[in-house]
Amino acid sequence: MRLRITRVKQVGLVLAGVMMAATLLIASAPARATADDDSGALYKSKCAMCHGQTAEKKFDAAKGDDDLMQIVLKGKQAEKPPNMPAFADRGITADQAKALVAFMKSQKH
Repeated sequence: MRLRITRVKQVGLVLAGVMMAATLLIASAPARATADDDSGALYKSKCAMCHGQTAEKKFDAAKGDDDLMQIVLKGKQAEKPPNMPAFADRGITADQAKALVAFMKSQKH
């Protein structure tokens, strides 16, 4: 009978150890990329060449988010070239446009 109790305790200790190890692995795993990370990368690949690294050029942060999203999606004729292209034609979704606008506004200090 004592042998059975010992094995039960051993199994319990092994299971507890496995659960602790799993918890440590999960806690130490790097976090998944956030939307901010994605919008920052998207901004750098699609927007930074015209708007600068910190959205310092040709961007009016005072405009409403909806207006800015429409500009991203539909484009805009500038007073002088270059014009803002319609990024909906280039595969940018409304959610991505919203994230880009938020990212650009966050760059304005």
